[in-house]
Amino acid sequence: MECRVISERMLTKVIKTMTKRELKLEPVTEKMMPAPKPGIHYMLYMHVPFCQRLCPYCSFNRYPFREDVARPYFQNLRREMMMLKDLGYDFESIYCGGGTPTIMIDELCETLDLARENFHIKEVCSETNPNHLTQPYLDKMKGRIQRLSVGVQSFDDTLLKQMDRYDKYGSGDEIFERIGIAKDYFDILNVDMIFNFPSETEDVLMRDVERIKACGCQQTTFSPLYFSNATTRHMLETLGKPEWDREFTYYQMLDEALAGGENPEFERRTVWTFNRAGRDLHACGEAPVDEFGVSYEEYPAIGSGSVTHLDGTIYVNTFSIKEYNEDIEAGHMSLMGKTKMSKHDLMCYRFMQDLYALRLDKKRFEADFGESVERGLPVEMAFMRANGAFATDNEDELTLTTKGRYYTLVMQRQFLSGLNELRDQARAQLTGPERDLTFADGTVK
Repeated sequence: MECRVISERMLTKVIKTMTKRELKLEPVTEKMMPAPKPGIHYMLYMHVPFCQRLCPYCSFNRYPFREDVARPYFQNLRREMMMLKDLGYDFESIYCGGGTPTIMIDELCETLDLARENFHIKEVCSETNPNHLTQPYLDKMKGRIQRLSVGVQSFDDTLLKQMDRYDKYGSGDEIFERIGIAKDYFDILNVDMIFNFPSETEDVLMRDVERIKACGCQQTTFSPLYFSNATTRHMLETLGKPEWDREFTYYQMLDEALAGGENPEFERRTVWTFNRAGRDLHACGEAPVDEFGVSYEEYPAIGSGSVTHLDGTIYVNTFSIKEYNEDIEAGHMSLMGKTKMSKHDLMCYRFMQDLYALRLDKKRFEADFGESVERGLPVEMAFMRANGAFATDNEDELTLTTKGRYYTLVMQRQFLSGLNELRDQARAQLTGPERDLTFADGTVK
């Protein structure tokens, strides 16, 4: 037990140090993203930064919803999307994140319809909140969105109240009922959960797992709670101090309850994504998984505060909606910063993402980077081997033990936290009223 805790702390510190060193925004002179490369299959990420209320743990770019602000924003989102077409991009998949992408459902539908008219779209995934699992939202989304990911976080009413979600989205029982109705409208309805809230007990966690089993969703994600500098203070005030020592215990419990035993009700799709067993979820893609980064290594992103990953470079759009609108209306994109990843960074990223998806293909790794994973990442491989992380470790592949899945979870958690810090760097450049919006509840200081 103690050795595992020490290893987790070491790994957390290493990834935290690496992301702090490497994920630093530099100014950009580019007015447009780079053109697409031949032979690459691209996904388009689309960011809608508006919410009715702002959750304390979320570090993504988001603003309190106002229709007079959101409507011109959607118009410019469509303009930016067409700039990518002019650059030569085609897309087979779209991921709509936020914020709450469905907050103006007619505007979202118009945007998706325009995308299908101009690109070879095979699937659309969108995030939403439980209050939009109702009419007319469901009828408008049916056929336009193949995978819907609903942010539930927990069915426990006490936790929902701590997160300021109970009054916004309803009780756990109400959300459970809505999922049962909504699941038949989509190829995949993903229920997005968070575990290891400070006040969450083992009983609360297992009740959430049982409700996932019973609600009928085709997929669920149980991601660990993680912080950024911008969210830490308010999270501590509203949720309490996190209990990192029990994270492995909670992960082990939910992983075993969902995908363990002889006849599991779910199958592992990634370290923290689970598909319902016995269901054909491949109708909408070869890799049906909620997190877009698993299926696509490269993707341009549009919208204020969106993060692009192209050819080893991360680009960040301005977090200012005012500046975003001005840039797009001036006929160019709204890039405000970038960070170039080194070869070692890219190898680490591939190592983490492939293991997060439960298997690393050693031969593909060597073909892409010109050296084996052992030679390219000797420290990382030594750490994982010394800690019993690999169930399979041969000349072809790496697969994971339960401990290995947990250590990969730690790496992914800290990398996502590092991306949040990158967003904090961009957010720090806001001025005026946009800067004055608090991170807690969207009120003006």
